[in-house]
Amino acid sequence: MSPRRNRPHGGEKPLPQGEPGDRYGGSQRTEFWQGEEWFVRHVAGASGPGKRYRCPGCDQEIPGGAPHVVAWPEYGGVDDRRHWHRACWNAKDRRTSRVQRSRSAPRY
Repeated sequence: MSPRRNRPHGGEKPLPQGEPGDRYGGSQRTEFWQGEEWFVRHVAGASGPGKRYRCPGCDQEIPGGAPHVVAWPEYGGVDDRRHWHRACWNAKDRRTSRVQRSRSAPRY
């Protein structure tokens, strides 16, 4: 008996070469946030060390190779892309815009 072969049976078509999704290998969709349309791509974690990013939702570092979300406005360019933790992106509407300060920080 020969081993079973796992082959895809339809479903989502891969993005053609040259599209933004071919570099990161994640699925891309659009979402509305703050009155704008945003492109959102889920990035799977890669093996090995990767580039580190700073999440705009929690201001913490996303380690290289960790799964995360890349989001940018519809009319934005490469410089407008932001890398978010998945939980931070999902909670972006529940977060406040206040600045978090430590107890000893001055209140200017």
